[in-house]
Amino acid sequence: MTDTPRLRLGTRQSPLAMAQAHEARDRLCRAHGWDVHAVELVPVIASGDRIQERPLAEIGGKALWTKELDAWLVEGRIDAAVHSMKDVETLRPAEIAIGAILPRADVADVLVGAASIRGIPQGARVGTSAPRRAAQMLHHRPDCTIVGIRGNVATRLAKLQAGEADVTLLAAAGLDRLGEHGVGTRLDPEEWLPAPSQGAIGLECRSGDARTRELLAAIDHAESRWRVEAERGLLASLEGTCHSPVAALSWIEGETIGLRAAIFAEDGSERFEGTITLRAGDTDGAERLAEDLLARASTNVTRLFGG
Repeated sequence: MTDTPRLRLGTRQSPLAMAQAHEARDRLCRAHGWDVHAVELVPVIASGDRIQERPLAEIGGKALWTKELDAWLVEGRIDAAVHSMKDVETLRPAEIAIGAILPRADVADVLVGAASIRGIPQGARVGTSAPRRAAQMLHHRPDCTIVGIRGNVATRLAKLQAGEADVTLLAAAGLDRLGEHGVGTRLDPEEWLPAPSQGAIGLECRSGDARTRELLAAIDHAESRWRVEAERGLLASLEGTCHSPVAALSWIEGETIGLRAAIFAEDGSERFEGTITLRAGDTDGAERLAEDLLARASTNVTRLFGG
């Protein structure tokens, strides 16, 4: 047994966040031949977990998932932090770097409460606080009503069971990591585009911490990183916020990355889509796609972007 941990890994305290932290720890220990005690998990309560009665966009956006872990990281109280990459802001502090992206899980959404989008009852209440899910649902099913619900997976499923909504949408990766198999219907991501970086776990560390960066590099999955960087590059170029309904899907084609994205009007009435092929690390490619989407979009859509 290791007396002093070789790495202190910060994580949010939700069940899903803890499951992701355990996966990160297991991968680190296997990569370096460490005993499990070599990596200490340090739970931190995030503001986003404390405040669940209001939409995220109203109370500070994605920073509510990261600011406490950022502070602990910069202060040296932890060596690295584990995040769901879809919850991490595209503009990060200069003193923080993405040290590793783990092999990406399923990017799809799961529909709970109906067998398909078409099979949702007429006029149903769809429980979601995600602008992308809300706009995409209203685009396909304008007869539905969006009901804002937040919380972890168990909380949202409980709210559905309690009748606060008729159907809801969850990430397939999160359900799988919690062992919640067979819940709902997986939606084909080519037909129902996912959120940028959905299904990806990232580990951040201090930019100047060469030792930790080297340790994390051992579990960095190159193809997952390329895809996540492309999707985050798109989001950054769109200047998307928590209010911005944007969806993205990427894939590897030999030595290139395919990137498809769509932006929506808030009420789903308008949708603008584009696709581009780029090489790994080509941030200009994602920027070109963003510019194309915004150039074709109406002011009803572009007003939701631009910071």
